[in-house]
Amino acid sequence: MSINPLNAGDKAPAFSLADQDGNTVSLGDFAGQQLLVYFYPKASTPGCTVQACGLRDTLGELKAKGVAVLGISPDPVKRLKNFEQKQSLNFPLLADEDHQVAEAFGVWGLKKFMGREFDGIHRLSFLIGPDGTVRHRFDKFKTSDHHQVVLDWLAQHG
Repeated sequence: MSINPLNAGDKAPAFSLADQDGNTVSLGDFAGQQLLVYFYPKASTPGCTVQACGLRDTLGELKAKGVAVLGISPDPVKRLKNFEQKQSLNFPLLADEDHQVAEAFGVWGLKKFMGREFDGIHRLSFLIGPDGTVRHRFDKFKTSDHHQVVLDWLAQHG
């Protein structure tokens, strides 16, 4: 199954998922503000750790531009809590164990890794505007520069 991710101008699908503390977090909680929703394959893996720590370290800059951050993966809540604590993460991590939200955003599909094919989350992120529509899809970045790609886009587009 190939992926068909949301594009700029698409309405972001409503969702409610448990965060690393077991609290329910919904898209509607961020109405009226900008939200970076980033999808990552697995907590505590090297690439995902680098990506999360980059966002952690620039969260102040993102917040100054009016952007909140949510990470979404198919990990269970307990694994997310461990990831948050080990890396001192400062934003919510949401458990999408049945990958319904990933599918709604169009980022769940066939992946190839080490000669294997399997379904999983593709590493994409979406900037959702205050009106609930996608302002931009980030799909060209490395885990090490994801935060900078987002900040550079915001510097150009406000």
